[in-house]
Amino acid sequence: MSVKSKIPVYFMPGMAANKLIFDAIKLPEDTFEVFYLEWLIPEKKEPIKTYAKRLTECIHHDNPVLIGVSFGGILVQEMAALIPVRKVLIISSVKHESEMPARIHFSRKSKLHKILPTGLVNNVEVLAKYAFGETVTNRLELYKMYLSVRDKRYIDWALDTIINWKQMNNIPVVHIQGDNDKVFPIDNVKDCVVVKGGTHIMIINRFKWFNEHLPSLITEY
Repeated sequence: MSVKSKIPVYFMPGMAANKLIFDAIKLPEDTFEVFYLEWLIPEKKEPIKTYAKRLTECIHHDNPVLIGVSFGGILVQEMAALIPVRKVLIISSVKHESEMPARIHFSRKSKLHKILPTGLVNNVEVLAKYAFGETVTNRLELYKMYLSVRDKRYIDWALDTIINWKQMNNIPVVHIQGDNDKVFPIDNVKDCVVVKGGTHIMIINRFKWFNEHLPSLITEY
């Protein structure tokens, strides 16, 4: 009797975040094998496609499932254009530049993001505002744990890459979006699985929803 092989699932965190944001996400171990991707420090002015190619070198399975949160959702779409994948799921993210909010379109034209105080990234309050779009005064210790990528070169690159990203690959994705996401408001998003009351950090505070629904979204949706 042959042993059914497990489905490899690779998780990519959001901007500046590490794999700890997925700590509460539990997929059935008899069906899935879970792996975590981490942010690399980018080369100067590194194109997103080149960066995505470097990340694919961290994948060691054929036809994996890629799951990305926020900026990580953008990255897994770029990675899926380079390697065969079983499925791509994006969470609290966008699948096209048209789904980005007006402030990002404004920054693209005005270059306003070029003068943001990214040198303050070791201030977790500032970093959380960039990464999660909210003030975290009451949860600083928690966010210090989640937001560990504080290299200024990375933050500058990430902001510029997000703001100037244009979807060129048309990768089919399962898009999961909270209806209370302030970073990427659902009003701009088309064709998604809606999480009622979900915010931009719902991968952390709505983990029960994901534990219930991710298995079927991976295998059936």
